[in-house]
Amino acid sequence: MPALIKDGAVIDNRWTRPVLAAQDPLPAGPVLVSLEYWNANAAQITARADSVGLLLQPDEDPAAIRGGLTDIPLIAIHFPAFTDGRGFSLARLLRERFHYHGELRAVGAPIRDQLSYLVRVGFNAFELAEHYDPQAALASLADFSDSYQAAADQPLPLFRRRG
Repeated sequence: MPALIKDGAVIDNRWTRPVLAAQDPLPAGPVLVSLEYWNANAAQITARADSVGLLLQPDEDPAAIRGGLTDIPLIAIHFPAFTDGRGFSLARLLRERFHYHGELRAVGAPIRDQLSYLVRVGFNAFELAEHYDPQAALASLADFSDSYQAAADQPLPLFRRRG
């Protein structure tokens, strides 16, 4: 199973990603479901005791999510390739426009060099490919000590933060 970095620590990933048709029952344990499955079964999902999260593809619109975002403990955004930056925009939309406060996880093909930028737009968890050393990836979060621009992790630009 791929390494998971969450809130600055390497942890075990308990979440599975089963492929489900809209009428399929949910398996036991914490699962990530597609937007199509979520929208078809929103009432059943929110009534469930086990955790159910949402897996968004980079071309899906967060405005299409049925129900309240507060019912979703985890939203994972899929990065099909490290060159696909749409997940960055989705994360920023979820944090700033939709005020999502739960876990926001990058999955698929995020690379070590992108982690600090992923934090800037609002991600707090990263599922890395198996060939990445999770401790080295975790250390990369300290590559930059400060930033000039405002972002989800720091709403004020540097010139506003300095005297």
